[in-house]
Amino acid sequence: MYKIFVGEKPITLSTKKSTEAGVKNYKLKRVFLRQVLRKLNKTAVKAVCLVHKNEDKLLKKFLKKAPNVVAGGGKVYNAEGKVLFIYRNDKWDLPKGKAEKGESIEETALREVEEETGVTGLEIVKPLETTYHIFKRRGRYRIKITYWFEMATSFTGTLYPQEDEGITKVKWLNEKKIKKAMKNSYANIKGLV
Repeated sequence: MYKIFVGEKPITLSTKKSTEAGVKNYKLKRVFLRQVLRKLNKTAVKAVCLVHKNEDKLLKKFLKKAPNVVAGGGKVYNAEGKVLFIYRNDKWDLPKGKAEKGESIEETALREVEEETGVTGLEIVKPLETTYHIFKRRGRYRIKITYWFEMATSFTGTLYPQEDEGITKVKWLNEKKIKKAMKNSYANIKGLV
């Protein structure tokens, strides 16, 4: 089972129909993505379930429904156990960005974290789950696939938000402040944190 977020509402990919109230079921093979997005954005439907009999083909078939954007990002811990967050578009988020041609996803994640925050000396500890969300750019829907990594750093220098990317703040947050920040974050980030 996979979850793809459209704002705060999920599209679930599954081999079984949902019986939950407020969830609209469609056959993955026959559905048009615009139809699903219209249902999620313009009605009281709280979620959509796209059903396909073959579990191994769920994600592959869904990703063919719109152009894909591949990104890498990090959940970065410092020596004090605090986590690095950025504030962009009036929401708390983790640093991430689009892959450039010829770089590995690990290189993308490390580069993007450094560019968006000014933090150096980053080291990947382990991969985390991959997240999916749909966004609209220049009138077209796209599916963003973000590969996340847990990272560590002993960096203690000044944090620099990448303002040309719309980032207005970069902060190290402790557990208590993370809970508060998650009240104003994205559904897929809440799942990672």
